[in-house]
Amino acid sequence: MNFYLSLAVMAGVTYLIRMLPFAFFRHKIESRFIRSFLDYVPYAVLAAMTVPAVFSSAGSLIPSAVGAAAALALAWFDLPLIVVATAAALAAYLTGFFF
Repeated sequence: MNFYLSLAVMAGVTYLIRMLPFAFFRHKIESRFIRSFLDYVPYAVLAAMTVPAVFSSAGSLIPSAVGAAAALALAWFDLPLIVVATAAALAAYLTGFFF
């Protein structure tokens, strides 16, 4: 029963998030400020979901920070995503042996 209630609540929330912009914004938004704000919302939400997960994934702050620093350094040089992700995971894993 609890599963079905959770499923119904998640479905309702997902529907509302997708339906409300269509219901309220029927015409093009003219304000440059609001349009600029809405352009950055997906990036802000992605960062808000990702950053806490990155720093709690290794079980300790130091390996997580080392992995994140490795990912940022490799991403700075435009390396492929698989290289960045693998190197970050490996750096966090190896650092976990020492801290």
